[in-house]
Amino acid sequence: MAGLEVLFASAAPTITCAQDALVCFLHWELVMRGYHCVGAGEQPQPSDKKSELLPVGWNNNKDLYVLRYESKDGSRKLLVKAVPVEKSMIINALEYGSQHVSDLTLNLDDHIDSENLLDFPRTYRNSEELRCRIGSEIITPLHEPWDKTSVSSSQREFPPATAREVDPLQIHPQHPHISRPPSWCDPLGPFAVGGEDLDPFGYRRGGMIVDPLRSGFPRVQVDPSSGLPNRLPPGAVPPGARFDPFGPIGTSPAGPRRPDRSDQ
Repeated sequence: MAGLEVLFASAAPTITCAQDALVCFLHWELVMRGYHCVGAGEQPQPSDKKSELLPVGWNNNKDLYVLRYESKDGSRKLLVKAVPVEKSMIINALEYGSQHVSDLTLNLDDHIDSENLLDFPRTYRNSEELRCRIGSEIITPLHEPWDKTSVSSSQREFPPATAREVDPLQIHPQHPHISRPPSWCDPLGPFAVGGEDLDPFGYRRGGMIVDPLRSGFPRVQVDPSSGLPNRLPPGAVPPGARFDPFGPIGTSPAGPRRPDRSDQ
């Protein structure tokens, strides 16, 4: 963990208890996340300055630790408080701009070896877990409102594309004034066969479905009553409907049988 040992060495003369060591670790994590400490206490002081080191008097009050932080670009300001409660430490952070608050409760014995505060390699326990908890429960909840605001601003600068721009399946309306291409296919085009099936919304021809009413050849008048003893009533077959006649095309209904002279 680069930088933690150097920070701990600079603060070692004033670290006298487990909560001091934990606050030192918290300070280092905030610095790694892009913050600088500007001072101790809730109120700004004339001596405040941005620094990666802990300020003078940061642990004068062992019952309440109060530190103020500011991001490198000055866009975010935090007020961090840490309160020891028996063998635990309650950490609370406030972001001044959004007024969002995050908190975390840690067991001191899980992360600090109070018997070896002077030996840095043995002072901290489960360091990776401690980093993850500080990041996910203290820092991330304070950053989320800012991240959402940044996303919303970028969306306002670049409005979303309309459905016409992004919908590849949209069928554009046909306007009467637009001239349509001819409905016949080029007899010399060998790949025109099946064009109607490949482009059902176009004007090509040559599909596999044969429609005798649209073939282009003279149509034979179909008598729907062919093959029936009597003619169908008017309207039984709507005009233009596909209809399979009962008998051969072109035949007429059988009329009254003429008497055969041979029967007489």
